[in-house]
Amino acid sequence: MTRPAPRGLIFDMDGTIVDNMRFHDDAWELWHGRHGLAFDRPSFFGRTAGRTNPEIIVELMPHLTPEEIAAMAEEKELVYREVYGPRVAALPGLPDLLAAAEGAGVPMAVATAAPPGNVAIVLDTLGLRDRFVAVVSPDMGYRGKPHPDLFLAAAEAMGVSPAHCLVFEDAPLGVEAARRAGMDAVAILTSVPDPSGFAHFPNLLACIRDFTEEPASSLFRDAAA
Repeated sequence: MTRPAPRGLIFDMDGTIVDNMRFHDDAWELWHGRHGLAFDRPSFFGRTAGRTNPEIIVELMPHLTPEEIAAMAEEKELVYREVYGPRVAALPGLPDLLAAAEGAGVPMAVATAAPPGNVAIVLDTLGLRDRFVAVVSPDMGYRGKPHPDLFLAAAEAMGVSPAHCLVFEDAPLGVEAARRAGMDAVAILTSVPDPSGFAHFPNLLACIRDFTEEPASSLFRDAAA
């Protein structure tokens, strides 16, 4: 990546800060089974990653009231938290990238579709919340991805123009949301291991397995030297 270093970093959370999407899929599979719904694991992630639980559930059960949808969403998350809570671990290289960005005076934010309880499990367990200027989620009234709302709100909170932000995302819908926000993106290949799944995005700078790889590992190397 030869362009100038970004002036702000925005991180998705699930599948990006932590490699946890398989636990979400496990919880969704159990939830579908409980409610007599078919579950196609290979396609589910591509159709839903980055969207909110109510956005997903209303398409599956359009007859439910908003209150019933909220209860269904919480049921799924309780399963996920029970399974994933003891396994929280940052993706390799993330602590070094955060430290390098802080050393360069570059603000950072999280833009995630996760509900507050899930955000707490990751950011508070890892002690990361205070390192971000903002943690933006649909719980604050924003639409989920692929709408650009979360990323635009994160950029505004950081005081950085969208054009100068770099997004880290594990989902195609998230990279699309970054494109709609006018932001470049780096794809993390935790959930979609094949880089060809991101090849059609014009705002994609690179695909990496974790933050130890280029370009993430050297974004602020000169500033830290």
